[in-house]
Amino acid sequence: MKLKIAIFGGSGYGGSELLRILLLHPNAEIKVVTANEHAGKAVGDVHRNLLGLTNLQFTRAPDDLASLADLDCAFLALPHGQAMDLAPRLSESVKVIDLSGDFRLNDAEAFAQHYGQKHTAMNAQTQFVYGLTETNREVIRTASRVANPGCFATATLLGLAPLVANNLLSCRVIVDAKTGSSGSGAKPAANTHHPQRSNSFYAYKPFTHQHVPEIEQELKSVGEWDHELVFMTHSLPVARGIFSSIYTETRTEISAAEARAIFAEFYRESFFVRLVEGSPDINWVKTTNFCDIGFAARGRQLVVFTAIDNLVKGAAGQAVQNMNLMFGLDEKTGLMLTGSNP
Repeated sequence: MKLKIAIFGGSGYGGSELLRILLLHPNAEIKVVTANEHAGKAVGDVHRNLLGLTNLQFTRAPDDLASLADLDCAFLALPHGQAMDLAPRLSESVKVIDLSGDFRLNDAEAFAQHYGQKHTAMNAQTQFVYGLTETNREVIRTASRVANPGCFATATLLGLAPLVANNLLSCRVIVDAKTGSSGSGAKPAANTHHPQRSNSFYAYKPFTHQHVPEIEQELKSVGEWDHELVFMTHSLPVARGIFSSIYTETRTEISAAEARAIFAEFYRESFFVRLVEGSPDINWVKTTNFCDIGFAARGRQLVVFTAIDNLVKGAAGQAVQNMNLMFGLDEKTGLMLTGSNP
């Protein structure tokens, strides 16, 4: 079975990773890849790592989306605000996976507050399910519309879900999360351009990051969540990777080994979650769809460490993992991606 696929927004880092993964996916055939500013250019000329792997060319997104009704799946790798215009116009027969934040939040006011614009397609939003594969696997299997999680949200939720599901937390949770420069997108800005940040380190969006409401929204669906979340993000002087230190306090004393056993049971069917001794390392997960999780404990204090590739497990890889589920494929299909050493 070859799924006929469109990628809207193929010139950015998320689109590039979708192409890298789907070009080698045994059940995928990319029929359309759009990038208005690169329309007419060969994919391999824009993404030089894909040179010689495809003859695809970028096209402009068609005005009449009804012409794409013969597609099986459309990935929307567009800037925030664009998918809410496009998704409602796609045929209901086409399954949609949105990598932006347009359909993650159930609350229009929360969206406006955190994304700085009014949501214009809340009716369509009700059709979307939240695509954190490891917590929503069964719902995703039958979904036709999936809102792919944010990268920070993925790293944070995978580190908190087992604790919330087992009602183990006793007080506020502090998340100290750091990301590489690719998280800011392909177009450089004054404070995100890698030469500017490659030898720098700083916090940004304190208390206001747009992934906070989706983290809390999903935690409430996992279990009882009524704790304060202190969420801080930082710019890491590397290109890829997110590393999160999640500081918690449990109701009773817990050892790192006991925490590991709880996580092992919760993720027993989750191939892409790996439990490691001590601290994970972003070098171990770069270019892969894995989330590595480690633990440190002292009495009731438990720290959970998570590491992901922000462009793969935090974006394109998880999107393909969700596509696999939506079409009845093994969720590992096309995602057996190894990292490198060093």
